[in-house]
Amino acid sequence: MSHLSHAGHGTHFELRFRSLFNAGRGLAFPCDAEGRVDLGALSERGRENYLFARAMVGREFATPDVRLA
Repeated sequence: MSHLSHAGHGTHFELRFRSLFNAGRGLAFPCDAEGRVDLGALSERGRENYLFARAMVGREFATPDVRLA
């Protein structure tokens, strides 16, 4: 797994795409403090899910937010 820049040692972030229709459901991906996801560190399925989530913002998912993991 490649390393992303994190604020502070041991601090990890995730980019969360919350479902617009199913409360408590959504997708989350490891990211840096600015919300950048390292696509090379994701599995093939993870990349597919991430690209799908980005494409479906406003249709299936809310605008993503960065959270501490």
